[in-house]
Amino acid sequence: MTTILVIEDEIELAKVLRSYLERANYQVITSTRGDNGLASWENTHPDLVLLDLNLPGMDGLDVARNIRRKADTPIIMLTARTEEIDRLIGLELGADDYISKPFSPREVVARVKAVLRRSGSAREKPELIRIIDLEIDLDAHIVRRGDTEIELTPTEFSLLVALAESPGRVFSRLQLLEIAQGTAYEGYERTIDAHIKNLRAKIEDDPKKPKYLETVFGIGYRFRKE
Repeated sequence: MTTILVIEDEIELAKVLRSYLERANYQVITSTRGDNGLASWENTHPDLVLLDLNLPGMDGLDVARNIRRKADTPIIMLTARTEEIDRLIGLELGADDYISKPFSPREVVARVKAVLRRSGSAREKPELIRIIDLEIDLDAHIVRRGDTEIELTPTEFSLLVALAESPGRVFSRLQLLEIAQGTAYEGYERTIDAHIKNLRAKIEDDPKKPKYLETVFGIGYRFRKE
């Protein structure tokens, strides 16, 4: 799934943006600080960043500078700053678009789609993931093994999809927590272990000898390659 990182310190606004983007079938990760948002970008490699300029921890322009030193991830800046100089600085840093507050969430979604199309980052969302003997229906949120339908919680489903979309890739607990919850709190990284345990109990023949979800000791988890 195409992933959008929203770095916005207005919590209610971030929730609204998350809701609209998820309805448009994007996976959304949120951060309320510039420094944490930059760390989330480094950890999750999102397809696009929605970046507020007035942020605690690190100014949005500095976040953009750091991203641009390393990658060409599309950036849309969100700001209440109206001075033309701020807009020019943002665009000179490599921002792909600039939206002034207040704005319509629908407009933001439309701009996200347009920037992804221009950048070539938009990925077609597959209807099904088939891997080993599991079938994951993304639209219906259904997992099947053979003729058996497996009921998962939304969190379990999100984790399974993320892992199954990148078989062999190792995800840290922090990365999986961000995928599951949209934000990460390091003190709760171990809650992922509980989710994986429950997920294994539902999809594995023998949860103690998993054939799908492998533990990478000291790091996290991965979905076994076929």
